Amino acid sequence: MDIGDDASLELVDTFCYLGDMLTVDGNADAAVEARIRKGWNTFMQLVPMLTTKDVSLLMSGKLYSSCVHSFMLHGSETWPDKKENELTLQWAEMRMIRWMCGVKITDRFSSSELRKTRNRLYNYSDTAT
Repeated sequence: MDIGDDASLELVDTFCYLGDMLTVDGNADAAVEARIRKGWNTFMQLVPMLTTKDVSLLMSGKLYSSCVHSFMLHGSETWPDKKENELTLQWAEMRMIRWMCGVKITDRFSSSELRKTRNRLYNYSDTAT
């Protein structure tokens, strides 16, 4: 696109602005994927501290909540509300919590039990979801 004075702008469908992915159609899918990817990168850096048996699960939960969880949700208040994006974020979070707790998918540990563990990690009451 020519903007005059021998200057031009490139038209793109997606771009990163202040760490958030913006798309032409206003869709948040790219932003959610980018945030999950960044959350996993942060989680992988903290795995030695999050999975050690020397630190209590509550302390690991506080570290996870402040460093990984908040990083994944940064800017999410500006995303359009889509159930698919919310489920994708929950899926990623549950995988991280399984890893922190040392629970494998083959262990037959139900999601409701994991949610109770997550609530304890975040220091929520058992009635929270």
